[in-house]
Amino acid sequence: MADPLGRAFGLLGLRPRPIATAALLGVGGALSALGLAALSAWLITRAWQMPPVLYLSVAITAVRALGISRGVFRYLERLATHDLALGAMATARERIYQALAAGSPAYSVTLRRGDLLARTGDDIDEIGNALIRGVIPIAVGAVTGVAAVVIMALVSWWAAVVLAVALIVSGVVAPWLAARGSARSIADGAQAATRASEATLAALWHAPELTVARRRDHVLSVAAEADAAAIAAADRGLRTQAGAAAATPLALGASVLAACLIGIHLASSVPSSLAGVATGQGLTPMALGVLILLPLSAFESTGPLTEAGIQLERSRQSAARVMALVDGAGPPEEAPGDTGRTDRPIHTAPVTMRIDGLRWGRSSTPDLGPNDGVSMRLSPGGRLIVVGESGSGKSTLLLTLAGLLPPRAGAVTCHDDAGEPVDLRAATCYFAEEGHIFSTTVRENLLVARGDATTTEISDAVAAVGLSGWVDSLPDGLDTELVGGAEAVSGGQRRRLLLARALLHPAPIVLLDEPIEHLDADDAARILRRLTVGDGGLFGPDRIVVVVTHQTVAQEISGSEQGCRLLEIASVTAAGKAVGNAGGEA
Repeated sequence: MADPLGRAFGLLGLRPRPIATAALLGVGGALSALGLAALSAWLITRAWQMPPVLYLSVAITAVRALGISRGVFRYLERLATHDLALGAMATARERIYQALAAGSPAYSVTLRRGDLLARTGDDIDEIGNALIRGVIPIAVGAVTGVAAVVIMALVSWWAAVVLAVALIVSGVVAPWLAARGSARSIADGAQAATRASEATLAALWHAPELTVARRRDHVLSVAAEADAAAIAAADRGLRTQAGAAAATPLALGASVLAACLIGIHLASSVPSSLAGVATGQGLTPMALGVLILLPLSAFESTGPLTEAGIQLERSRQSAARVMALVDGAGPPEEAPGDTGRTDRPIHTAPVTMRIDGLRWGRSSTPDLGPNDGVSMRLSPGGRLIVVGESGSGKSTLLLTLAGLLPPRAGAVTCHDDAGEPVDLRAATCYFAEEGHIFSTTVRENLLVARGDATTTEISDAVAAVGLSGWVDSLPDGLDTELVGGAEAVSGGQRRRLLLARALLHPAPIVLLDEPIEHLDADDAARILRRLTVGDGGLFGPDRIVVVVTHQTVAQEISGSEQGCRLLEIASVTAAGKAVGNAGGEA
């Protein structure tokens, strides 16, 4: 099975040249630091011998150059890696949005807002961090470690072997153990962060309803508990990281101690193998200084690798979640019988919808609907009101009627006046409760439903939902930009804008999720009555309208309007049941 992090890197749109540039700049900074340590050790010990100052001029200049170049290289490496990562993260988000938009809408419309926010936000950031804190540091550490061992080998093979083992412990074994030990805490922290995001979004988006229902404190407590769980998981991970990080100073100490012992032995008995520093009687002081001080600089590049190992594990788990999101969308959909285009043609002629023994539900929930299912026939002009408690499955039923979720049992079909079958998704328009308001003009927000709508048609739709006065009061009317999208309008105005979109859409079956939410009682009853009137209502006598709501006024309206049906769903745990005149023909 392919590594999810490797697959996710494919989303980043990485090119070899920027990666190589960032790595080379990091290597340049690390080698400058390594050369500075070796040359400084030689210079200090050589100056102790008090030679003529001209003998040291080249070394002094080189030390200054290496000190400056180390800072310059590191600064440029930070610029290069962050530019690379930020550009890659933007590309990844763009590709994810494209995959979701082109894939199955049955998948994208069922995504939880908190999950989507976490996947396209924090998880993409973690994948980008794999470059900054994982791949580049590992490449720099590997090159620097090899260079340090080579330089040490010129002084002493035994010291080089000890340094190599110590660097492997610090740069390979410790990061692997840290990543393995923190895997569970990383997964727990990600789950807790997702729960916290969902609860926070619920508190922000549904604050008025939660306050009225006295559920606001409960939602806030859920967010606080999830946040505390995320902090606890992070603390567990930090304990593991701290234990693994201790390997670096221990390996450094062992390396320096071994270098000291080897240096003392060589100084007393073995001629130096470092060109230019032998006296013929043993190891020179300059070579001894290099032998002892070089490891101090070599471990600077392996110290961050423990965090790099943990970052790669964190990024790998994030990549698995991101790729699951992309894979769930499936390949780009093509319209039936029309290869080469991804938009499904809209069937605009009147149709009849037939529901036979329908039971519905998501894959993670029990079946909803009566044991024998819901059966009814909705002819052009038919109206159906679906009521029930929050979370009882009303929206799931609407998604099933739209052809976006497969039925658990039974079937939903439609056919035209000639009896020919019609693609269900081509004949329906589904308007979700949380339909998006874009940060653009009022006109463009309505053209989302039908791009060729004229100004007259848009104005008529605006007037029909009661927004004419508001639009007339705007500085540029329909061409006024709604800065911030939904933040620029009230809850009621947002609901009416979404309803105006539905009026403009040409599909013969209209599915509306909570169209009267955020409206006062009188306006809600007035709008709902106009939605459920077949002749003279908002949608006219040729279109089928299914309305989901939890407002009690629906019972009264469904009983007074001829041809209007009521389907009541009992609760989220009990099977749904059809009451009133849900069966039969409309």
